[in-house]
Amino acid sequence: MTKTPSFKLRPLVRILKFAALAPLVLGSEYAMARTIIGDETIDATTPSDSYLVTGGSHLTANGAQTEHIVTQDGGRLTLNGSAVTATGINVGVFLGSGSADISGSTITSETEGLSLGRQGSNGSTASVRDSSITGGRSGVQISANSDLLLENTQVTGTNATSQGIQMFGGSVTARNSSIIGGTHGIRIRLDSSLPDSATVHLDGTHVEGGTDAAILVGTGAGQGVSADIVVANGSTLTGGDGNVLKVASGSTGNMTVDNSHLVGNVVAEDGATANLTLQNHATLTGALENVASLTLASQGQWNMIENDEVGDLVMDGGAVRFGEADAFYRLTVENLSGNGTFIMDTDFSTGQTDFLEVTGDARGDHKLLVGSSGADPLNDGQIHVVHIAGGDASFSLLNGEVDLGTFSYDLIRDGDNWYLDASMKKISPGTQTVLGLFNAAPTVWYGELSSLRSRMGELRLNGGKAGAWMRSYGNKYNVSASSGTAYQQTQQGVSFGADAPLPVGDGHWLAGVLAGYSDSDLNLARGSSGQVDSYYLGAYTTWLDPQSGYYFDAVLKFNRLQNDATVNLSDGTRTKGDYDNHALGTSLEFGRHIALGNGWFAEPYTQWSGVTIQGKRYNLDNGMRADGDTAHSLLGKVGSTFGRNVELGEGRVIQPYVRVAYAHEFASDNAVRVNDNRFNNDLSGSRGELGAGVSVSLARSLQMHVDLDYSNGEQVEQPWGANVGLRYSW
Repeated sequence: MTKTPSFKLRPLVRILKFAALAPLVLGSEYAMARTIIGDETIDATTPSDSYLVTGGSHLTANGAQTEHIVTQDGGRLTLNGSAVTATGINVGVFLGSGSADISGSTITSETEGLSLGRQGSNGSTASVRDSSITGGRSGVQISANSDLLLENTQVTGTNATSQGIQMFGGSVTARNSSIIGGTHGIRIRLDSSLPDSATVHLDGTHVEGGTDAAILVGTGAGQGVSADIVVANGSTLTGGDGNVLKVASGSTGNMTVDNSHLVGNVVAEDGATANLTLQNHATLTGALENVASLTLASQGQWNMIENDEVGDLVMDGGAVRFGEADAFYRLTVENLSGNGTFIMDTDFSTGQTDFLEVTGDARGDHKLLVGSSGADPLNDGQIHVVHIAGGDASFSLLNGEVDLGTFSYDLIRDGDNWYLDASMKKISPGTQTVLGLFNAAPTVWYGELSSLRSRMGELRLNGGKAGAWMRSYGNKYNVSASSGTAYQQTQQGVSFGADAPLPVGDGHWLAGVLAGYSDSDLNLARGSSGQVDSYYLGAYTTWLDPQSGYYFDAVLKFNRLQNDATVNLSDGTRTKGDYDNHALGTSLEFGRHIALGNGWFAEPYTQWSGVTIQGKRYNLDNGMRADGDTAHSLLGKVGSTFGRNVELGEGRVIQPYVRVAYAHEFASDNAVRVNDNRFNNDLSGSRGELGAGVSVSLARSLQMHVDLDYSNGEQVEQPWGANVGLRYSW
């Protein structure tokens, strides 16, 4: 290694001659810079100095404090935990066809913090990690054929007219870094003596322009520049003028946004070309000005903020959103191709709508996702939403008919125009959910009640003694569309009670109380659902005559019903609503136990049940209004149970049985209003019932029973019902 106290000015002038950067004015400080020939290492004990690293020499600074550093002719620089502080007009680190490996360091200059220059066509390379670079005019300057890698690094231009990074071609790759300038975050200019396309790849990086665009391509005045820009993995761009990318006249900017979310505009001046791609769930919320092509791929989405135009729109699984629901915009496209989604809104009451117009050729299969509403249209007209000048493009609604209040509406085609047609309507999922919830209360109430045998088992096996009981049960109901709306209801619950003989009627009367809870889930159209949580209290009395076999059972039951509705709308959103109401009902059952000999028996019976369910008014949170009148049910049933008592000895008896019955619902007019449109819930009609079960007396004081049920009728089918009960007597 050879050290010299000074060097002549001529070598440095030769470096700057080939730098292709803004001219640097040399001060007397360079005359005192140390020339590094060979390899040299400096550290915190080395006095601060300026260095020229020439030829194949290599300067390593470990925790050192230095002034400006210059490389030439392939000189190499390594900075580890060091600080470079340049004063006056000096660049912090200037690479004249050299390389630098910088980590954990700070570079500060009143001009450029780091400059990657070139000698002839030989550029420079720099890798910067966990560092900070600050310059008055720009944090970093890059020449053609030069490459910069930033990782976890902050680059800042401090003056009001500065850039974070100024490029004359070359490439920048920035990961988890920030690039901030007084005007632009990144400015890409022309190197007239060595034109070079610039490449920028941002990965989890923030770029910010203080007063102008985050990224500027070109300078205008006929100086054409080409740049390819990738904004990936959560990177962000912020422009002080609201522009994330601006392309000056004569230049071309190609920007791909990948898995990032940008807010701002993309602007191409007259004579410029801007091509934009949004992919991999990327979004841009902003305006496009004079953009030649927009590609929306792999769920990339452009969110419009005003009426806008674009040249070629290529849809490859992406979407265009026409602003917020209460803003109506027009998009004009020159040519449309591919397959994608247009997210739109419309208002039948005012005739306002988002609108897509293709002035040239339209190709591909496209979907419209039109916003839902809980309010009804004020008229049954048509809303024009798409027009094309030509081509074989097709448009359809993404999730079927559009839900607008009580009804859903379809899309129709007329030549090269598509309309939402309010005259073609059917009941919306919101309406179906409202009707289903009001309709479910009777089946909830009856599922909890059942008959005397399925509620308490065979009381004759314990002689009608005082006791306590509990039962767990489940039921499935399929309700047909003719009832008002089609749905499936699944119920599960538990009941328990206690009773004792009354001191009248020769001890043949039992009186008791019961309580319980059930949960019912409703499955409706398009995945919409309802839930009914039912809490109930009741009292009952039972009369058993062991001589004649006659029996009588009466139940009075009060319910509190907590109802929740969740509706999946056609635009992919959900709306919810809930209400509480009450029900009061009674059941009267009369029958006779007839012994047939050898343990066989028949038990004909009739049961009459009635319930009144409180009406209720409530709203879904999308504005739909629901109003249910007081509902009634009157169910009559006649049937018979057939079985046999089999003695097992030691007071144990097993009693298998089957049951058949005919039931008829008499109530047929339970009115429900949805947005002032009247509907009728009607469960009236007849059905047949079939059941089987077994009661087992495990001991004189302990009895268990199991019941299975099936029924089918005009309005309601019960594919299955099951309950398991236990009674303990004392």
